[in-house]
Formats: sequence, C-alpha cells, structure tokens
Amino acid sequence: MPELPEVETVRLGLDKWVVARQISRVAVLHPRPVRRHVAGPDDFAAALVGRTVLGARRRGKFLWLPLDGGDALLAHLGMSGQMLLSPVDLPAQRHLRVRFEFIDDGPQLRFVDQRMFGGLSISPGGAELPAEIAHIAPDPLEPRFDGEEFVAAVRRRRTGIKRALLDQTLVSGVGNIYADEALWRTKLHGERRTDTLTRPVVRRLLGHVQDVLTEAIRDGGTSFDALYVNVNGESGYFETSLAAYGRADEPCHRCGTLIRREPFANRSSFSCPKCQPRPLAIVR
Repeated sequence: MPELPEVETVRLGLDKWVVARQISRVAVLHPRPVRRHVAGPDDFAAALVGRTVLGARRRGKFLWLPLDGGDALLAHLGMSGQMLLSPVDLPAQRHLRVRFEFIDDGPQLRFVDQRMFGGLSISPGGAELPAEIAHIAPDPLEPRFDGEEFVAAVRRRRTGIKRALLDQTLVSGVGNIYADEALWRTKLHGERRTDTLTRPVVRRLLGHVQDVLTEAIRDGGTSFDALYVNVNGESGYFETSLAAYGRADEPCHRCGTLIRREPFANRSSFSCPKCQPRPLAIVR
C-alpha cells in the first residue's frame, strides 16, 4: 500500500496540474470506487460538475481536493490506486474507474485502480479537513504535528515500537517500509517495548522517521511495481536507498551482517540482527 511519501508525491502533482481548474464532466466507469457515496455514482458525478479545485492536501495516506463551496473530494489510493493526468485523446487505461474532465479541455484526471481497494468520496464541508479523517493523527511532516506529545504518548503505551509507529491514532502516514527504515537508522528492533524507551531515544527515532519520509518524497517514493506511480505515470526510486526493508539475506550497510526477515502482523519486518538485537521481552 502506498505510504506517506508516495501519496505526497501524488499530491504534489495534483497541486501543480489540477488546482484552479473547473470540472466540466465526471464519468464513473465502475461503481465500487465511489461506494461510500450513498446517493450513487450519478449523484457523485453531478455533485462535482461545475466545481473548481482550490487545492491539494494530504493527511497521512489520504488525499483531498478542497472545492469551491467548502466541500472536498476525498481520495484513498488503497493497494493500487493511481491518480493520473492523461491527454484527452489518450485511450482509456485498462483499469480506469473514474474520469474527470475540465472546462479548459486540458489533461484529464483519471482514477485508475486495478484491485479496487481505493476510493473517492465527497466530504461535505471538508475543504479544511474532511470529517471522515479527523480522527487520524497528524503526520510527522505536518506543521501541527506535536513531536513532544508523540514522544509522551509512545512512552505511555505498552506495545512494540513498530506497532506504535503504525498506529494511526498516534501518527499517520508511516507504513511498513518507512517504519523499518527508521528503526534501522535508530538501531531499534521493532518489538522493543515502548514503555522501556527513554525520551531521547524516542525523539531520535522520530527524527529518523521525519528524515526518511523527507528523503523518500525527494526521490518520488518507493515503487516496487508499476502500480506505484506519480500523476505522470513515473515510478519513484527510493527503493535504491533502502537499508532494511526488502533486503533479506543482503549485508547490512552498517555492519555487514545479513538482514533478517521476520513475520509481523501478516506482513514482514526487516532488521539487522547485530545492530537491532531482538528484545528478550515482547509485548503483543
């Protein structure tokens, strides 16, 4: 699933190419991506025609486009969703689900989603912050993110530190890839108990989280397959900078020990056995 850097890369593209444009037509080619719009696909399309996009914003893994009138078009990419800018004469992509046309007859915005876990919805009055995602914590790169509150909240928990990083009520946008990378940089195993970590250690971890997210955005995110692309269909290249994630049985860049792969919540965690020793006590 795309994490914060991949979603931010898409947001930057939308901010450049879609903001200040007025929607002239919306075609919903499959109902599932707009399933949360109770009134149905036709009403979803009609409600957007004539609206002007005022911005492109993000919290964690969610995107939204503030619209004139105070509403917002809210988007989640799911496992395979793509927001693509496409010339009007480009044939429909194989998994095209929703198409937005604009009165300037410029490039269309197309929502393409092979697996259809993603979705689009209209958030009434959600231009500033959609109510549907207000419960999600700010992400580490938001100006309103409170680092000291995060440090205190982590230390109040009694869980593994990786689980805390993935807890969207504590901090949003950090997924499996960037949690592993930040933990490697901090020399922490993901099962280290949060209540045993000192404030300086948690602060250092947070700094590495922010650094790795920033670096990944600079590189356009991490693209492990063709499904993770920016609005122009281009893949990111942060994969070449990964130190832990996906590098099982390859040497640690720091000490040369082979990176290990361990099961984690129906996924995998990657760490260095020497730099990130597994704790004796594990909290589930």
